[in-house]
Formats: sequence, structure tokens, C-alpha cells
Amino acid sequence: MNSDAIKQALLESYARDGGINHLDGVNLPSQESVTELARNFMHVLFPGYFEQTALARKDVPAWLDDLLGKIDQRLTTEIEKSLRFAKNPSPAATARMLATELLSKLPGIRRIVQTDVVAAYEGDPAARSVEEIIVAYPCVLAISLQRIAHVLYELGVPLLPRMITEYGHERTGVDIHPGATIGTHFFIDHCVGVVIGESATIGDRVKLYQGVTLGAKSFEVDSSGHPVKGTKRHPDIGDNVTIYAHATILGGETRIGSHSVIGGNVWLLESVPANSIAYYKGDDLVIRPRRSKEELLADAGDWVI
Repeated sequence: MNSDAIKQALLESYARDGGINHLDGVNLPSQESVTELARNFMHVLFPGYFEQTALARKDVPAWLDDLLGKIDQRLTTEIEKSLRFAKNPSPAATARMLATELLSKLPGIRRIVQTDVVAAYEGDPAARSVEEIIVAYPCVLAISLQRIAHVLYELGVPLLPRMITEYGHERTGVDIHPGATIGTHFFIDHCVGVVIGESATIGDRVKLYQGVTLGAKSFEVDSSGHPVKGTKRHPDIGDNVTIYAHATILGGETRIGSHSVIGGNVWLLESVPANSIAYYKGDDLVIRPRRSKEELLADAGDWVI
């Protein structure tokens, strides 16, 4: 290997091929540090579940004091890096304030995450215990980290929220943007291939199956052809909605009404009223009011829930 020639070629590439260099710029958040931060958050949310040795109740105060100290220091550092990237005029002081704000919300996040665990246990007959849900169901990791990242997103922290959710994406195959607003008792069954966009809203007691996409139908561009940021591009899902595998629901004006069911492989660009069912019958998309279970069973020609 001619290392000098390779080095010279790369140096020339750095000088010639801009846009993917970050030289002489601010120090960006460290992916390794963010990964450790995400892991520590999971320990705080679920004490005793991810420890190498058993955690006794009498030891929790000292354990938590040590863990919170590590999180606080790392979180403040990574937020400050993010703010420096965004040219915040007082990154250190602002990072200190925002880190404290997030940490103060952890008890509330735990209350919501507990509802997600309950939804998973009640929504999957294969689950044998809550412990199995927490240690073995990837939806717990993906959803819990998104709830933490969403707080940072709402606080206006750049870079870091997306890095946290991308750790969950990498581990689980579920891509939930930190901007998405999600209600209580959220469950993603099988938890792979799900995509939830930035401006999506999801109500309480919503259940998704694998491969569901809540995406953008299209996006506006400016006079230079660049995407316009910050617009409403993704759908809204009401309360008590079930969306079956590989359904695709697109558009910022698309609404799925509460207590509705979306069948597998359905492609939706239009809203669905509350208490409706959407499914394919042959090649045709059918959207109609939900009927009782007895009526559905009696109608052998229709798709049965």
C-alpha cells in the first residue's frame, strides 16, 4: 500500500469536494457520547432492568445520584456543542438551563412510558410478563428515547434530538422523528420498518404493526427549488386507532379519525372519518363505518377484524 499517495489523494479530496467536510468548525456532538447518554436514560427510566447486578431498593438513592451526575454532565456538554453549532449567543448558560429542564421532566416521561409498557403487554397475547416487554421488546427502546428526544426538540435543541432517536432507529429499525407528537399507551407490534415523520401527531391508545409509514405526500419548495422547512407534512392519527402491517398514510392534511382501523397494505392519501375501517376489497379501497364483530363475521365477503 502506498500510504503517502493515498493520504495525498484524500487531502486533495478534502480541498476539492466540499460539503462533507467539517474542518475548522465547532465541535459537533459525539455519536459515542450520545449513545452512552441514550443508554443511561434507559437505566433511569427502568431502574433495575438493565444493570449487571441486582439493584436493591436501599441502594437506589446512591445509584441514582451517581447516574444523574453522569447524565447531567454529558447532556450539558452535548447540548452546548449543539448550541454552538447553531450559533447560540450564550451556549454554556443555555445548555445548563436546558439540561436541567429535561432532567426535571424525567418523572413525567416515566409516567407516560409506563403506559406504553402496559399497552404492549395488553396488546400482545404472546407477552408473558411486563419484565419480558421491558427487556425484550424493541418498541420500548424506540418509543422511550423518542419521548426524551421530543422534549429536547420542543426546547429548540438542534442535532442532539435526532441523534438520540437515530440510536433507537439503529437498534430497532424504527424511525420516529423527535418532532412527532405521541399520546399515551403507544404500542408498535413487532417494531421494525415503521417510519413516523416530524409533523405527525398520534393520539392515545394507538397501535401500529410492522412496516407502517406516517409520511409526507409532497413538500413545498422555494424559488431555488429547495424544500421549505417547518411545514405540516405528515398525518394526524386519532385516539384508539389500529393500523395494520405495511399501511402507508401520507400528507399533512390527512386525518385518521378516532376508533378507526386501517387494514394491512392500505395506501391512504385521504382522511378517514372516526369509527371507520379502511381496507382493500379486490383492487378497490373501501372506507366505511365499522360494524359490530357479529356483523363482520356474518359478512364473509369483507375483510374481518
